[in-house]
Amino acid sequence: MDVKNILKKAKDFHGHVCPFLALGVRASQIAMEELGIARVGLESIGEDVLAVVECNNCFADGVQVATGCTFGNNSLIYLDVGKNAFTLVRRRDWEGVRVYVDADKVSEMYFSEDVEELFRKVVVRREASKEEEEKLAELWEEISWKIIEAPREIFKIERVRFSPIERAPIFESVKCNGCGELVMKTRVKDGLCLKCRGEFYGVVGRGIVKFSDSKFEEVI
Repeated sequence: MDVKNILKKAKDFHGHVCPFLALGVRASQIAMEELGIARVGLESIGEDVLAVVECNNCFADGVQVATGCTFGNNSLIYLDVGKNAFTLVRRRDWEGVRVYVDADKVSEMYFSEDVEELFRKVVVRREASKEEEEKLAELWEEISWKIIEAPREIFKIERVRFSPIERAPIFESVKCNGCGELVMKTRVKDGLCLKCRGEFYGVVGRGIVKFSDSKFEEVI
């Protein structure tokens, strides 16, 4: 697996290069090598290989590009647990490999205190100047090309068995009595779609939340 070329593709997909995008690619390489799986191609049609991500940050995009398991081809499953980890699973025997990133080891090996403070200023506190944003982007890219070859020691790698997961079913679409739009029949209640009823969930930066009248509230 040419991880440097994959990282270039991930940059195009994600919009920029950053350390956890690179870690998603590197973790995918490790899992695929452990399971003897090449990048998913036609297998995605039958969902024969699944990627189960435990976060919705840059790491997850690295996994999608590297494995070929994506949200849209129903081969990506999102677990809202907030860990930089994912599991690659073979459907034929439900054998998988879970790869977890030890962020403390990553910081110790690749991030100086100056870089971490710049990250906090630009991303966490959102109070940086344009020049500081550009400086972080430059440093992030420089670090990312090193991280793409990160040693296995910064990851926890474990063999797992997964409980069987259904393949994506195809449901009939019906018309909502409220908005008149077609909607999957499993998402209609008393003739109304979930949006018209104000009873639906979505994924935002903090994870899965319940939406109501364009507002959201914590699920947990």
